[in-house]
Amino acid sequence: MSAQRLFDTFVRHADHSMLIVTAESRSDRGGCLVGFHSQVSIEPPRYAVCLSKANHTFGVAREAHTLGVHLLGADRTDLAEAFGGQTDDDRADKFHRFGWWSHSESGTPILAGVADWFVGAIGLRIDVGDHVVFVLDPVAGETSRSGDVEPLRFLSATSTDPGHSP
Repeated sequence: MSAQRLFDTFVRHADHSMLIVTAESRSDRGGCLVGFHSQVSIEPPRYAVCLSKANHTFGVAREAHTLGVHLLGADRTDLAEAFGGQTDDDRADKFHRFGWWSHSESGTPILAGVADWFVGAIGLRIDVGDHVVFVLDPVAGETSRSGDVEPLRFLSATSTDPGHSP
């Protein structure tokens, strides 16, 4: 088995959760479905999200100071489809279609109806090829009170055709 095929199988078996990352700059707003992400430090607390350079949200995030990170529940395939499968031309509509508000301190767009989210100040940007890693220092957020929300997993979102080429 080739190294690529082994890696692809490993990633499928990992079946990681999917996020939506949102950003706002002085002149634009963006949001996209993200599968590459991880906690990267306990002390200080830090989280990394990777944005594709081909994605509109990457351009917005490059100018932003904070990002919104939203953990999707398994029942939110509608959000995954809208933020993962639509192109730049539809970006304004997807925010208004699902509802959002700006985090009062940072101005970061936060999606309505998502139980788990945080806003992170961008501490580092690391170019790793076709993606850039944004290392975030959490500054605010909310989490579901019950703690039993099943996240939307990678395999449940694979029917979404990406809004851009890899």
